[in-house]
Amino acid sequence: MILRRIQASVEESLKAFPVVGLIGPRQAGKTTLAKMILEKLETKPIYLDLELSSDLNKLRDPEMYFRTYQDRLVIIDEVQRMPELFPLIRAIIDQNRSAGRFLILGSASPALVRQASETLAGRIVYWELLPFSLDEIGNENSSRLWLRGGYPLSYLSSGDDESYSWREAFIRTYLEMDIPQLGIRVPASQLRRFWTMLAHSHGQLWNASKIAGSLGISAPTTKHYLDILSDTFIVRQLQPFFSNVKKRLIKSPKIYVRDSGLFHTLMRIKERDDLDAHPSAGASWEGFIIEQVIAAKPRNWDAYFYRTSAGAEVDLLLTDNVGRPIAIEIKYSLSPKPGKGFWTAIEDLACDKAFVIFPGIESYPLRENVWTLPVAQISRIFK
Repeated sequence: MILRRIQASVEESLKAFPVVGLIGPRQAGKTTLAKMILEKLETKPIYLDLELSSDLNKLRDPEMYFRTYQDRLVIIDEVQRMPELFPLIRAIIDQNRSAGRFLILGSASPALVRQASETLAGRIVYWELLPFSLDEIGNENSSRLWLRGGYPLSYLSSGDDESYSWREAFIRTYLEMDIPQLGIRVPASQLRRFWTMLAHSHGQLWNASKIAGSLGISAPTTKHYLDILSDTFIVRQLQPFFSNVKKRLIKSPKIYVRDSGLFHTLMRIKERDDLDAHPSAGASWEGFIIEQVIAAKPRNWDAYFYRTSAGAEVDLLLTDNVGRPIAIEIKYSLSPKPGKGFWTAIEDLACDKAFVIFPGIESYPLRENVWTLPVAQISRIFK
């Protein structure tokens, strides 16, 4: 069993908050993590999976059920299937505001967060569980993680073929079952075509009109599709950074398929040799590293990209809790050489430090306060 980075944080939150929310994509390991947590508790928790008719049956009278087990932690998996539970949970908590009453799991972030935040404001804290990251599986496994992605059943497969087959099945299930179960009515074939087009635009600026023209749909419809994939943790919309610099700034987000394994499946990349020879290898590496850095950053740090119409550009810009920017360039090369746009951006933003992340093994300075950074040393960014 691989220890998840947020497990200790979730356990601490259960000691301080009446409700803890654990959200993330399907098959990322939320249920497994919840069961790992409950094994450590002195009092046996109640576990309900709302995808099981037997557990749904238990909630025909949810108020009576929750009151029967008011002294035990109640874990509710796929809670977005019964949003009507949120007002009841609030009322029960307000009558007995003790910590560790409910652990709710969901795989659709905005709908779940919005519903629970309005109903359970001040009573709930959220943690996001994503697929495996490097700090969880070890830097020595970075090549495998990059190729297969971080979904546990993909990463832990016995071979690359089995991993690829699992990801193909995941994509079909997501489109044909998961999306309809969330109440979203979009044809699976249309959404797959859109998703594949996004993969071909991986790491590029969002261009609604271009994609809309290719699919024969309207620009607002493409934005709706993009939001669906973003809301279910499939796609990241990396937003541009705006500051007081007197530059003409790019305003569209950059689009990334969040899991590198799913990106490779959409691009028909099965093995590491295929990946190294593929023209999208550099874009894949960039997206992979962005996800690793964002997974490792403190919760109160923000992530953006920076680009001006004059050519200044930074792949990833982090701001700490006081707003100080850290510039990060990502190069799939053993001898990385940032372009002029990177150095201009550092001057524009007055960055105190900057890094160029690359697949090497040794860090060395490029200029004052600008260092190359091997993947294994990503944690240095935050020190």
